[in-house]
Amino acid sequence: MTQRLIAIVEDEDFLRDNYREALERYGFATRGYASRGEAESGLSGPLPDLVIIDVGLGDEPEGGFELCRALRQRSSSLPIIFLTARDSDLDAVSGLRLGADDYLTKDISNQHLLARILALFRRIEAVREPEARDAPLRIGRVELEPDTMQVRWQGESVALTVTEFWMVHCLLERPGHVKSRTRLMEAASLVVDETTVTSHIKRIRRKFEAIDPNFDRLETVHGAGYRWHPDGAGAT
Repeated sequence: MTQRLIAIVEDEDFLRDNYREALERYGFATRGYASRGEAESGLSGPLPDLVIIDVGLGDEPEGGFELCRALRQRSSSLPIIFLTARDSDLDAVSGLRLGADDYLTKDISNQHLLARILALFRRIEAVREPEARDAPLRIGRVELEPDTMQVRWQGESVALTVTEFWMVHCLLERPGHVKSRTRLMEAASLVVDETTVTSHIKRIRRKFEAIDPNFDRLETVHGAGYRWHPDGAGAT
C-alpha cells in the first residue's frame, strides 16, 4: 500500500514536531507548515491524503479557517481535521460549516488523534475495496454511488465531504425511516456531540438547496433524529 501523506499546519514548532513524530511512528509520511501562507504554497501542487489544521496561525487568529476554505474550493473530498486549543462551540461549528470532517481540541492524546485519523481513512477505503462496495442507490431524484463517493441531485453533482457522504448514505439506505444522531455518528465514524451532527446536516441541506431551492427531502424529526423522504412522500 502506498504510504499516506498527512500535512500538519501548526504554528507552534514543538507541537508540530510532536504530531509529526507520532504519526510517522505509525507509518505515515508527514509535512509540516507553520503558517497559512507557507501551507498554501506547499500545498499548491498535488494534495496530501489528509490535512490537520490549527485555527490560529501566527498573527492570523482565524488563518486556519481561511486555509480550510481555500482547500475546500480545490477539493470537496480531501479529509480535513481541525486540531486547536479553541474549544468553543462557535469555533467548532464554524470549522464544520467550512467543510472540515472533524474538530478536535489539543487536550486529546496522540492515540485519540490517531484513532480519528484512521476512522477517516477507513471510511474512504470502505468505498474503494471492490469486495466491500455497495450497489448504487437511486431514490427519486437522488443518486449515490459508493464506489466513487459521488452524490447527484437531479443529475447534478453534490460536492460532499467524506463525513457528509456517509451521513447521506446512512439516510438513503432506508428512506422514510428516522435515523438518530447516534446512528449517523456511527455511520460516519464520528464521536462528537449532537450540535456537531446538526451542523453537518445543515451543511448537507445547503448543498442540495444550492442546486434546487425547493429541496425538501431531508427532514428533522425533533427529539428523534433525521430522515430522508423519497420523492412524493412529503417532507416537512
